[in-house]
Amino acid sequence: MMNKRFLLCLVVLCVLAVAYLAIGSVNVFGSGDWKILRMIRLPRMLMVIAAGAALAMAGLAFQSLLRNPLATPFTLGVSSGSALGAVIAIKSGLILAPGLPATALFSFAGALIIVGVVYRLARVKGRFTTATLLLSGVSLNFLCSGLILFLHYLSDFTESSQMIRWLMGGFLAITYIDLALCLPVAAVFGLFLLVNGKALNLISLGDEIAITRGIDVISFQRRLFVLASLMTAVIISVTGPIGFVGLIVPHICRLLFGANHARLLPAVALLGAAFLLAADLLARVIISPAQIPVGVLTAILGGPFFLFILRKTKGGD
Repeated sequence: MMNKRFLLCLVVLCVLAVAYLAIGSVNVFGSGDWKILRMIRLPRMLMVIAAGAALAMAGLAFQSLLRNPLATPFTLGVSSGSALGAVIAIKSGLILAPGLPATALFSFAGALIIVGVVYRLARVKGRFTTATLLLSGVSLNFLCSGLILFLHYLSDFTESSQMIRWLMGGFLAITYIDLALCLPVAAVFGLFLLVNGKALNLISLGDEIAITRGIDVISFQRRLFVLASLMTAVIISVTGPIGFVGLIVPHICRLLFGANHARLLPAVALLGAAFLLAADLLARVIISPAQIPVGVLTAILGGPFFLFILRKTKGGD
């Protein structure tokens, strides 16, 4: 049954990928359309797949690490730090090189700074505490949001427009250079999770159980938190904030594939890629020829789902 469900997810992803490349192309073998496919749609599709898989795996990692169904990179402050860095770059107008703005670099740096602060605040006697980590992330989210609004207030129309567009998240102007940056990071993170599937199972059951089974809990928590945050920061620095993928997909996969991370991790990556690919495909065609930023659609879908999980969690207490 598990293999059939996994195969179905793979088929869905393949069908979505073909549709993603084909929709809007009159003749995919014509010289003009082939160049569009090769230089615009193919790197965008591969980036969507990588981002969907990576963000879904990051959500699963944080939920397992904190044993909290509402934990995601976005509730822990990674997204808000990245957004603040990007807004600072847009406001300053810094250019690293001709045609190369500093937005991505500042976004990545902002995420890392917030991650470092959350990490320091959450450590109590060398160990993570779930409540402190979540509260630190939420508090820094509010702080970064306030600073972003302040910079909006000080900006002119052009700067504000650029800020809002980046904060919506999306996959416009994706290049193979972006792929070369993001794919290796996502692959390394995914491999780390697969190799440590057994440790994730034990960590999700509790620190005491993991310690009795020979897991160095403190070291593993540190590596998992840093790698998941780093990977999320890299993805967001290229795509902008795309929320709720790391919340929705792990919960759906647990229902379909169970809680064993050895089976759950590949399914989460596959379904995360398919989910974001479907969302971006919908964003491309729903008001064609214009495009909706995919971050808007994932927020519309994820908001009600977040409330559903919150209500379900409250009902189980």
